[in-house]
Amino acid sequence: MAARIPRNFRLLEELEKGEKGIGDGSCSYGLMDSDDIMMSNWNGTILGPGHTVHENRIYSLKIHCGDDYPEKPPTVHFLSRVNLPFVSQLDGKIDPMRLNVLSQWGRDSSIETILVGIRREMATANNRKLLQPPEGTTF
Repeated sequence: MAARIPRNFRLLEELEKGEKGIGDGSCSYGLMDSDDIMMSNWNGTILGPGHTVHENRIYSLKIHCGDDYPEKPPTVHFLSRVNLPFVSQLDGKIDPMRLNVLSQWGRDSSIETILVGIRREMATANNRKLLQPPEGTTF
């Protein structure tokens, strides 16, 4: 059995990776407050995928990693208003049971895998043409 990396070491690794940028720059993330020593509250950004109604839109999210992270997934809320089947239209909270990247969460999953998974869902046949709220509106 492999040794388990403590929560804060794991989050520190994610912070370093987030500061360097993810792949093509379509998603980014970092701490909401650099003084958050528990590294619990994060910001995320997703650039809408091309050839969809999300193209050229920038979506902001807030991510909260609880004390049991990475054993359990973080809670994720869209701050930018978006129409997707797994996002509550009341407060922007993502229903973890309706988004594969959260419902199939594993210890090796990360904030990056969440953002990339959401962006991938935006581009699926069912979601790529959904009518969206006016750009710039928030929850």
